[in-house]
Amino acid sequence: MPKFECAAILFDMDGVLVDSTAAVAGTWGRWALAHSLDPQRVIEGAHGRRTIETVRAFAPHLDADAESSRIESAEAMELDTVSVIPGAVALLRSLPEAQWGVVTSATRPMAGSRLRDAGFPTPRVLVTADDVVHGKPNPEPYWKGAAGLGIAPELCVVFEDSPAGISAGRAAGMRVIGLLTTYPPEQLQQAQALIQDFTRIRVDLKGPGNLEIVLS
Repeated sequence: MPKFECAAILFDMDGVLVDSTAAVAGTWGRWALAHSLDPQRVIEGAHGRRTIETVRAFAPHLDADAESSRIESAEAMELDTVSVIPGAVALLRSLPEAQWGVVTSATRPMAGSRLRDAGFPTPRVLVTADDVVHGKPNPEPYWKGAAGLGIAPELCVVFEDSPAGISAGRAAGMRVIGLLTTYPPEQLQQAQALIQDFTRIRVDLKGPGNLEIVLS
């Protein structure tokens, strides 16, 4: 039974707290076809990354800011295709509010909307695409998440679903638990453990500022 002791937990959002796979695939697939790009390659490249960085990677000749705005607006209209990862709401509601946060590649308006609509408690620390210069796989987002909680990076555990996100967490000096919601296990080998969802996870308070994550 794997256990992880930590002082704080940082969660990615899409693919970790909510399943937005259909929304991402639909929005990016249509965008790729409109610009004569390979939809599958674009969709795979979009997971875990900021919209603007995906646009720059696949269509550097386009106005990244304008394209990103259009893509974000289109994805926001896909709310009916987004669902909650099993066990996620209950887990977050069980945690001390000073010991968890959300670090996402989504913009702040989209992140706020998705978390609120899904019934999650409001995170004390929410790091979004709007808050960083370099998105995942750069460690900056996770460093900002740890700093916002006032906890050293090495005392944090990250939940992620994408290679870019796992790389960001590891580069930030954190331990990472991967969710098998978006990618196959062979693409998530940098994670220290892999889980399907949050239904078989327990987090115990072991003392002041000390959490123990138990995977069963």
